[in-house]
Amino acid sequence: MARDAGLDLVEVSPNEKPPVCRIINWGKHKYDQRKRQKKQHGHESVMKEVRIRPKTDDNDRMIKVKRAMSFLGQGNKVQFTMLFRGRERAHPDIALKIFRGIVEELGEQVKIERAARIDGRRMTMVLAPMKK
Repeated sequence: MARDAGLDLVEVSPNEKPPVCRIINWGKHKYDQRKRQKKQHGHESVMKEVRIRPKTDDNDRMIKVKRAMSFLGQGNKVQFTMLFRGRERAHPDIALKIFRGIVEELGEQVKIERAARIDGRRMTMVLAPMKK
């Protein structure tokens, strides 16, 4: 029957009496298995980004921190990116102060995975949620 249908005969449970077999397309079956495995492993550590600037107002910054809290609550890592323009690059101390304030605001919920560091016109910091 399998040859006539152009499919494969696969033994599913060899230890049963009588052994259980199925007529399936083996290539499609393997493809579906790999796809299911990727789907399971794909959501392990997702990185979300929150962009701010040194001149971002306190209220706007708090909105972005709340958004980061929701990302962390879902189990995602959050990368804060501070974008500098013009003379703002001459004052990285302001950005560090803002990042410290963000970490204090998030409190015990997070751990610093990568401390703040400058990369050209950007300063980045990565936070991860604490294990439950």
